[in-house]
Order: sequence, then C-alpha cells, then structure tokens
Amino acid sequence: MQSKPQLLIFATCDGVHVEPSTGKHYLMGIFSSLRARDFPVVHPQMVWFISLTDVSVGEHTLNLSLGLPGMQPLMSVSRPFESKSPLHRIHIINQLQNVHFDQPGDYTAAIEVDDEPILVTSFGVIALGNPPTL
Repeated sequence: MQSKPQLLIFATCDGVHVEPSTGKHYLMGIFSSLRARDFPVVHPQMVWFISLTDVSVGEHTLNLSLGLPGMQPLMSVSRPFESKSPLHRIHIINQLQNVHFDQPGDYTAAIEVDDEPILVTSFGVIALGNPPTL
C-alpha cells in the first residue's frame, strides 16, 4: 500500500534563492494575502514554494490552482516531477507571473499530486478603502 504524499511546506513568497554551494533554499518576502485599492488588479509575480515527502518512486504530476470557490480557477499549473525515494524531500519552486484578480475575496489555493488533493487553503485578496478626499 502506497502512502499519500505529505506536504511539509507550502509558502507564498516574493522569491526563492537557492544557494549554489549548499543547495539551501532561502524564501524571501513570505505573504498570505494581497491588498489592492482598485480591481481588477494584476500581481506581477509570486512564488509558491512546496516541499513534499512520502512520494512513491517514479514520475508524478503536481497540479496547482487558484480561484474563487464555485468558479473556474483563474490560474492553474500542471508540472511533472520525479521522486527517487519516499524518504527524500522534494522541493518545488513555482513562479507565477501576472496573476489577474478581478475582485476581492477569499480565493482557494489547491495543491494535488497525481490528481490527489494534498492541500486546499484560502488566499485572501483584500480591497483597501479609498482615502478620503479633502
């Protein structure tokens, strides 16, 4: 019986630096929501950093999506990855560019491995009030 992949880390951030000499990952500018005055708004870049373990040996597919509940995802990404051992930790960096948000709300971020959900969480997009005019 195969175990379900385990999610060790899911972080939304501005960027990830991988130190060439050590292979260490440095996450920069971690955030859990966006704020904007006007909608629609385009967020120029965000990174979803994902770390997995207990992934069976072989080729797999990672699916990511972001959208409002009950609506078509505004963004989805599908990418292959390989596991050489269930004991390994697999770090996956997903750079998302020009993500369009038509309206504020509690968006749903979903992560699947081989069409099996491993995380569904919220990602808030918040409307800032306009400053008063004097």
